[in-house]
Amino acid sequence: MKFSDFFKSKDNIQLDKRTLVILRWIALVGQYLTINIVYFFFKFELPFLQCSLIILIGVLTNFYLQFKFKKNQLNNFTSTIFLLYDLIQLASLLFLTGGITNPFSILLIVPAIVSSTFLTLRSTINLSITTITILIALTIYNFPLPHYGELHFHVPDTYLYTLPIAIIITLVFLTYFGIRFGIESRKRTEALNKLELILAKEHELESIGLQAAAAAHSLGTPLSTITVVARELEKEIGNNPKYTKDIDLLLSQTKRCSDILKNLSKDQFKEDNFLTDIKIEELVSEIIRSFTEISEKKLSLFVEKNQLNPQIGRTLEITYGLRNFIGNAVKYSSSKVDINLESNDKITKVSVCDDGPGFSEDILNVLGEPYIRSKSKIISSKSGLGLGTFIGKTLLERMKARVNFGKCPNLKGAMVNIEWETKNLFSI
Repeated sequence: MKFSDFFKSKDNIQLDKRTLVILRWIALVGQYLTINIVYFFFKFELPFLQCSLIILIGVLTNFYLQFKFKKNQLNNFTSTIFLLYDLIQLASLLFLTGGITNPFSILLIVPAIVSSTFLTLRSTINLSITTITILIALTIYNFPLPHYGELHFHVPDTYLYTLPIAIIITLVFLTYFGIRFGIESRKRTEALNKLELILAKEHELESIGLQAAAAAHSLGTPLSTITVVARELEKEIGNNPKYTKDIDLLLSQTKRCSDILKNLSKDQFKEDNFLTDIKIEELVSEIIRSFTEISEKKLSLFVEKNQLNPQIGRTLEITYGLRNFIGNAVKYSSSKVDINLESNDKITKVSVCDDGPGFSEDILNVLGEPYIRSKSKIISSKSGLGLGTFIGKTLLERMKARVNFGKCPNLKGAMVNIEWETKNLFSI
């Protein structure tokens, strides 16, 4: 196996070059100032030239990264190599200046923490193992800690051995936190990108519909002109068999084009109605009808408590969100889905219930988060990664809705409650 293969990952993770360059400049300047203050101001004994040479090499590598390295985004492997070098460089300085007893030895955990936030789990584990190995080595092998004259700093072995243990515990804690933060951040970013992609596609379809209507309107006049001219030619030519067939073909194809444009216009009128304000009961009814046409399961809409039936702006977010949760209920139900619509001057609520297996207890508290999987074999066999629920919930919350998940009291399956303050619906 190649050395580079050990660092490969399926994730397309990249680290901004400017971020790494700035971090390395801060570290290098800090190291140089520290050894100068210790050597010239406190006049401690330390291998100043060797330390300066190590820092100079670090400066050269950072100049190379900043000015010679062409890519603005460093891939996972390149980032790991630079962090590994920084770890070894700092370890070399600590080896010359007291090893684990040097108070700056805590900085050895920085490369692994940076990796845990920005890079892959494999890179983080590699850097963490390297860091632990270096900590153990610096506990056993090191030059004396810089000191005044003949004064020698010495600590009991018990204290000496607890230092690397404390740093390792800190390393494990912070890298675990960084890994969790990095993974969750990347998952949410990816899910939000997919959400934006869905919205973009919906808007693109809407734009295509508008363009089709405009084309139908614009082409209507020239087609009418062609029809008039063709009929005039038909009158003038009379029953001349040489041209009659061509004139009839021209008229029939013109009529066919006219019919096509009429159908486009009719579809667009429907689309226009789709985009205008609509009663919430009509919106839910249309969504239900779209599923009854493709499913044999029974979908029922109950509107006894729909007192106000507010008129709302029919946005893509509300339509997609409602369609997503009703579609999920149809997918998981055994045979029946109940949708309850309730509205008054205070709240407007849509409850979607099914007679399926319901939400698994292990995911109930995290529903609405992306990339979750249930331990239930019945549910996981039909479910994906929770992206649909995440997208639907996020879109509805953008429209000031509150989305809650639970168990249906009547059908014993899953229940999704989507609730608005009625006054907020009027402003959508």
